[in-house]
Amino acid sequence: MTVLGIDIGGSGMKGALVDSVTGEMLTERFRIPTPESRKPKPMAKVVRQIVEHFDYQGPIGCGFPTTLRHGVCKSRGNLHKKWVNVNVKELFTEATGLPVTVINDADAAGYATMNYGVGRGKKGFVVMITIGTGLGSGAFWDGELIPNFELGQIPYKEFDKIETWAAASAKENENLTYEEWGKRFNTFLQYVEILVSPDLIILGGGTSKDFDEYKDFITIETPVIPAGLQNHAGIIGAAAAAIHHPITLD
Repeated sequence: MTVLGIDIGGSGMKGALVDSVTGEMLTERFRIPTPESRKPKPMAKVVRQIVEHFDYQGPIGCGFPTTLRHGVCKSRGNLHKKWVNVNVKELFTEATGLPVTVINDADAAGYATMNYGVGRGKKGFVVMITIGTGLGSGAFWDGELIPNFELGQIPYKEFDKIETWAAASAKENENLTYEEWGKRFNTFLQYVEILVSPDLIILGGGTSKDFDEYKDFITIETPVIPAGLQNHAGIIGAAAAAIHHPITLD
């Protein structure tokens, strides 16, 4: 079945049509910059624009970059504070006139990786970390999603959350070398290892494609591998979730 998947990030909102059975992207990714305000109504308008671009009618899966509970935003993450307690599912459904399943963006990327990528068939406790504007995280037990793991929100030193210090945006904003940033990211992974003791960590997001540049600075005992699907994982996972888990995730 062809489904529209949308991946919402702090800098861009992307969509594509996906085969929900095979996980194959059927179109090129269409991207619109995230509105500078990062407020609900302007972002809902962009979601509608993505739907209109594909002239699409059908269920939509949407990856959203913060904590969700039954479709309701529970933390602002890297967005505007007005998102807190907004029913994202209802907002996007009203904006598009189509049924929308909303899932945390890291959960979506993890869902794609565990069903169509390097995580397929992996048993035990697997954590997916998406590296971008923030640090998203998705958790899986024997391939089944455990929603709403937000490990990037861990407070660290003078920062409200460790992702402010260790995400790809910090590397870019502070012009850090891969060694400098890699050591910060390793500190984050050390916290993940201490707190949840995963059997495997899979890295997603655009920075995962540069894994060879910083892998030598990752010193934790837990195996760490790149996802391979990179920026497409959020779109693919969101689309698949709209078909396979529209009730349990919303």
